[in-house]
Amino acid sequence: MALAGRGVLAIWNGIAEEAEADFLEWHVREHIPERVAVPGFLRGRRYIALRGTPRYFNFYETTSAADLSAPAYLARLDRPSDWTKRVVRHFRDTSRTVCTVAVSTGLGDGAFLATLRMDGAGHETAALAEALAPLGRRDGVVGVHLLRGDEAAGGQATAEKALRDAPDRTASWVLLVEGVEATPLESFLDRGADEVCEALALCCPEPERGLYRLQYGLGRDQLGATK
Repeated sequence: MALAGRGVLAIWNGIAEEAEADFLEWHVREHIPERVAVPGFLRGRRYIALRGTPRYFNFYETTSAADLSAPAYLARLDRPSDWTKRVVRHFRDTSRTVCTVAVSTGLGDGAFLATLRMDGAGHETAALAEALAPLGRRDGVVGVHLLRGDEAAGGQATAEKALRDAPDRTASWVLLVEGVEATPLESFLDRGADEVCEALALCCPEPERGLYRLQYGLGRDQLGATK
């Protein structure tokens, strides 16, 4: 389905093998619920790689990109829990980008997601939507979302960011393609991605492409009326 808001925080990360079980439990029991409870956050989702790296992709939909540099969110980043401190130290190869939604179309949610981290100037919004329209009509595709990255918006120094072993990477653009099965997205990555990138006037090297399966999703409305 079309994304819930106009802002997205897109995060890819690996995790040290010895900390993976702890990461998976923390992410579902504490981290995603904590984030979705922050004002402006609407939904969070986590995926695991079937193809490509890093091993995990997760993203948060927000009312606007401004929510991702708002005082309430930055305060949360500056007060990591003990569990967060223990887990985040083991993150590897982290890519984290604050984004504004440029194009988002679809009906319903897919269990599989192709992700492309792209660079370039791109076209105006109307031309971007036109270039992506054929992709949305491909068999098995139920959602197409193009996100414009804002590197400056995620650049604040925070206590949580200081826990990671290296500076976060960022992307100029992110393309997310949702599918009901993995096979149509494999086909897109193998035989359609180059054509779409060319139509968008964006560049996406092979190492920046991945295929992921949904593991967990949580919407703000699922937290309960007290949140």
